[in-house]
Order: sequence, then structure tokens, then C-alpha cells
Amino acid sequence: MLEVGGGHLVYWEECGNPNGKPALVLHGGPGSGCSVNQRRNFDPAKYRIVLMDQRGCGRSRPLASEPDADLSANTTHHLIADIEAIRTMLGVDRWLIWGASWGSVLALVYAETYPERVSELLLISMGTGRRMETDLMTSGFAKLLPAAWEDFSFFATRSSDPGNIIDQYADLLFHPDTEVREEAASRWCDWETAIVPTSPRSPRFDIPEFRLTFARLVTHYWRNGSWLKEGQILDNAHRLKGIPGVILQGRLDLSNLSGSPWELLAKWPEAEIEFFDAGHGGDTAMSARIIEVTKRFANSG
Repeated sequence: MLEVGGGHLVYWEECGNPNGKPALVLHGGPGSGCSVNQRRNFDPAKYRIVLMDQRGCGRSRPLASEPDADLSANTTHHLIADIEAIRTMLGVDRWLIWGASWGSVLALVYAETYPERVSELLLISMGTGRRMETDLMTSGFAKLLPAAWEDFSFFATRSSDPGNIIDQYADLLFHPDTEVREEAASRWCDWETAIVPTSPRSPRFDIPEFRLTFARLVTHYWRNGSWLKEGQILDNAHRLKGIPGVILQGRLDLSNLSGSPWELLAKWPEAEIEFFDAGHGGDTAMSARIIEVTKRFANSG
């Protein structure tokens, strides 16, 4: 556990070869936490694999699900500072950054902030953190998933927040009534399941503590535009110059409708993109390709 200020303790771990190529794993969500499966994307004989649970989730403390949770010190800027604190503590000069979904957004922000610290980027089911992406994944899918949207949006009317559905759920997730909070978390996770129709429902969505942690953090980041200027990652893509990158994307990933993978690729000549007949959650072919890419990068950088 690394004390990072503001009362936060960030969980981190490393495995593999202590003298191997450093690689950092950034999980999705925000709020998903790391899993043991993510280690398996790297050859432990060749990599020094570092994993962290981002603030407020997983094994980090305090959890965002606590009744009096204060999320004011949980922003993208805080997470970037946490990554740098871990890198400095471990004495890592440069490392490969692996990021999936929200983790890809965080990886890109980090790489654009500290390009000299990144040897390669491996991005899976990527995004850029734009509000147009998060709006797409909520109200933008209303006509595509009408039954799920009806259930999702109807509950939002219980909120007194005059904002959009993300603001309304963020409000309900901190409602003084425990039952309302728990129902809001459940409904949010039902919608998260609906917008990834090619993957089974995550069993973690059946755990009340995880549901509330996850839903609170996702809505907290989304309602604040992830503390990024709209289009910031694309505007700063020139800072990725010289960093090799691989983007692995499912053709059936509904978030592709934002066009973000292609827009980033056009601004980052060192990157390559590969597509799979999969959705946002990937498939066995994509998983196998992730391992092939990490094998390729093992002796570079």
C-alpha cells in the first residue's frame, strides 16, 4: 500500500522477473480494479510486471462505496501522480504501459504527460475520454437498446439533479436512502452490461460493494469529462512521437461509433491497429494477440 495523500492508500504489486522489462497494467472502469488474469499477458521470465488498483477501488482504500466517501481527491490528475509515485518508488526509468478501456485513456494521458517514461503503449478497446464518447455510451445508445434504455432512464427520474442521465445517476448513487443507492448501482451495472452485448454479465456486478464502487467512480469521472479538455488526448497526440504503439479493437465494439481509434491513429504514425470479430470485452483471438504483442516488445525499448 502506497500512501499518496488525501487519506488515500493505493494498492500495488509486482511479479515476474525483478530484472525484466518493466510493464505497468492500467485497469478499466474507472473502478474495475486489477485482476490476476492481467498478469498473464506478460512472460514472467522477461517482464517485471507492475499492477495497481486505482484510487477508491479494488484493494486500495478508502473504497468509493463507503457511505461517507469523498471523491474530491480522486481525479485523472491524482491517478497520473500516483503512477509517477509508484514508478519513482520502484526506480523504473521507462516502462511499457498496458491499458484496457478506461485504462487506455489513462495510459494515453500519462504518455502525453511523461513521454520520456514510456517505452511502448499497448491499448485494448481504447477511448480518449471525450464527453462525446461517454454521452454516446449513455443517451447515444437509447435507440439502439430501447428496452434497456427505458429501464435505465426511468429510474434516473428519481433524481432531483437537472443535468443529464450521468449527473442524475451520480446524484442517486449518493442518495441518503441506502436502498436508492443500491438500486441506482444495480441499474447502472445493468446498463453497462447492455452496452457490451457480445460479453456475458460480469459476476462482479452481483457484488453490492463492487457495484456501488464501480458506478460511483464511473459517473464521477464521466460527469467531469475525466478532467480533460474535450479532445485533449487527440490534440496532444504529437507528444506520442517516437513511442511504438499497438491498438487492439473489436469490430463489434459499440464505442467504435465515436471514431476515436481512427482519429488517434491518424495523429500517431508509430501506432498500428488490429481488429477482431469481438466486442468491447474482446475474445480469445484478441487475448492471444495481446500475448504475441508483449512477446514482441519484450526485448525492445
